[in-house]
Amino acid sequence: MSDSTIESTSEDDFRIEPPVINTPPVEDWTSDYDIFDADYITDPVPIWNDLRGQCPMAKTERWGGSWLPTRHEDLQALAKIVPELSSTDPLVVSARDDDRPEDDRAPEGLAAPPITADPPLHGWTRRMILPTFSPKAVATYRPYTEELCHQLIDGFIAEGRCDAAQQYAQQIPPRVIAHLLGIDPDKADDFTTWVRGVLEFGLYDNNIRVKYRDIIRDFLFAEVTDRVENPRDDKLTEYLALDIPEGVDRVRVVVGIANLLLIAGIDTTWSSIGSALFHFGSHPDDRRRLAADDSLFPTAIEEMLRYYSPVTMARVALEDVEYNGVTIKEGDKVLMNFPGANHDPEVFENPEQIQIDRERNRHIAFGSGIHRCAGSNLARLEMDVALRVWFERIPDFELADPNGITWAGGQVRGPRVLPMKFEAGQPR
Repeated sequence: MSDSTIESTSEDDFRIEPPVINTPPVEDWTSDYDIFDADYITDPVPIWNDLRGQCPMAKTERWGGSWLPTRHEDLQALAKIVPELSSTDPLVVSARDDDRPEDDRAPEGLAAPPITADPPLHGWTRRMILPTFSPKAVATYRPYTEELCHQLIDGFIAEGRCDAAQQYAQQIPPRVIAHLLGIDPDKADDFTTWVRGVLEFGLYDNNIRVKYRDIIRDFLFAEVTDRVENPRDDKLTEYLALDIPEGVDRVRVVVGIANLLLIAGIDTTWSSIGSALFHFGSHPDDRRRLAADDSLFPTAIEEMLRYYSPVTMARVALEDVEYNGVTIKEGDKVLMNFPGANHDPEVFENPEQIQIDRERNRHIAFGSGIHRCAGSNLARLEMDVALRVWFERIPDFELADPNGITWAGGQVRGPRVLPMKFEAGQPR
């Protein structure tokens, strides 16, 4: 990386404004839940706890209809019902109009395999990317990530305040992924806008979703096509050289995998980093304890992942599925509520207590079954580096405006505005 300081990103750089949704209030969460309800977005934990004690799976007709399991045992079991519960469209619950335009689905091979694929496509595309995220490979990304985090902090530490979401958490995964793929890291801000356009604001407006999906597709096609003609020492070139089944469009597959790394590897991880900073900025005892004992970072990170799990994937039933007294009909959507499962008292002792030294922590924040997140090692490394560098440089911090925090809703949850204050320091 360059030795120059990365300039802080201002709110003016985020030009997509969150929409206002006016929907009837929820009267019965067991039969009419709403993942876009303000209470659900702000703090879904009490809702999950109530549902867990009332029904095996909640059902709603809102936003095209879906099922919502909350028990750890059920999520583990449902994740194994493959391919009857298909993964080909894992982001299917949105506050858009029920009539999705014909071009709202990317052409086959341009989605994000293996996460958007059932067997056999799932198997060989997953094998293509696993070496990228092995512990040994991920360890090589640490120096770049450490230098990146220091440069980000250099950009705002003298001010004594920052937006820890927009100026820090959201800046790390896009640059790491760009570095990994061999793409100009200066595209990071564009990546942020594009991904939010698809995963966040596109949930409310079809035009936004299609616009940014097409921007990502066209950009990645140009990058991959360039690697065909001008190979480089990067992952795009490496993927193009791998063995794939005969008759498969190699460029299309690599574009799809690059799309996966952008869509699945950016928003999810910055949400986890932001949620962790939110926690330590609002829980001074935990902050002081972690600042005084860096041996707690591994268990603290796992506890942040458990408590603030950001991702709720989805499945679509290809046929009627009978499960635990419930009939999931063909075409029904099932929200894979891994975050809710991570609060199940049958698995976690005192799940509503955040214990940064929790030893027994069988969370499924990265999913379960064949679609368990292939990039979990990278996500953990980014969280570890982001938090360690922050605590090294800014060990004493707190929320600047608890009422000014905003959270993204839908199937990826995390803070999007996170005002933080601390004693002003000096860039390195």
